[in-house]
Amino acid sequence: MNSVQRSIGLQDLPDRVRLFGEYDRNLSAIESALDVSVQADGDRLLVSGSPDDVERAEHVVRRMLDAAVGGAYVTTDDVALAFSDVREGSGGRALPETLLQTQRGRAVRPRTSGQRAFVESIESKTLTIGIGPAGTGKTFLAIVMAVRALRNREVARVVLSRPAVEAGEKLGFLPGDLREKVDPYMRPLFDALNDLIGPAVVNKHIDRGTLEVAPLAYMRGRTLSDAFVILDEAQNATGDQIKMFLTRLGSASKMVVVGDATQIDLPSGERSGLRDAARRLAAIDDVGAIELTDTDVVRHPLVAKIIRAYDAGAR
Repeated sequence: MNSVQRSIGLQDLPDRVRLFGEYDRNLSAIESALDVSVQADGDRLLVSGSPDDVERAEHVVRRMLDAAVGGAYVTTDDVALAFSDVREGSGGRALPETLLQTQRGRAVRPRTSGQRAFVESIESKTLTIGIGPAGTGKTFLAIVMAVRALRNREVARVVLSRPAVEAGEKLGFLPGDLREKVDPYMRPLFDALNDLIGPAVVNKHIDRGTLEVAPLAYMRGRTLSDAFVILDEAQNATGDQIKMFLTRLGSASKMVVVGDATQIDLPSGERSGLRDAARRLAAIDDVGAIELTDTDVVRHPLVAKIIRAYDAGAR
């Protein structure tokens, strides 16, 4: 097959690292995915190879270039997401915008097509149910969206909740005040918050009442208005508990329920209500039910392989 070459202008790009990545990692990722050569030549990028591969590569590069010119530092995850869009026939979609920056300056944005669908559902729906394995970013992205909504004054407070299954929710037997009692079960939520806004700011929000972290049992009887409400580890809540939680939704509020249906820690004889809630509510217009898979895992690449190995063994 004949080789062709396309030229892509870089005149509008002030910093090539934004597009190329450190040590030209992004260009190497494109070359690894397709039978093409991608080389910088003055103020242009030359893409050479078979006609079909060059066309796909050009779609990907132009999306990366748009994001880089807009100020984003494109990553290899962005490259993979661009390829996924091209394969699905949606190569014209822009790469996701940065949602927030962590305390260390890392840009947070959806890194897979599943994560993007999850974030878009949170943005457009009042209630989003996200189900997926460990490492898919469900909890972290939900908290990112909550912090973003609070900063943008879209809500007056953020409420984070989890079932305290290990203690049977009988927290009175544990020493200390409520914060000390629930801290072991809420630690992953605090870790995410600390990464995003820092421990000092987290404590200030708690003192002001604009941030509340509490066990699921403490939600009963409340109405949560003008709030961004998250239920994490929802696979460890029964159907009645999830129904109770969902009916706490008040006016001008948004709610996100996330969990991993493969890691249920409920006592024997009790059934998780997570998938049941998704099934019952998915057809309602203002509800989004998003299923994340091992292809959305963004932890160490080994995590996705571990998940697949366990899934294969369960069949």
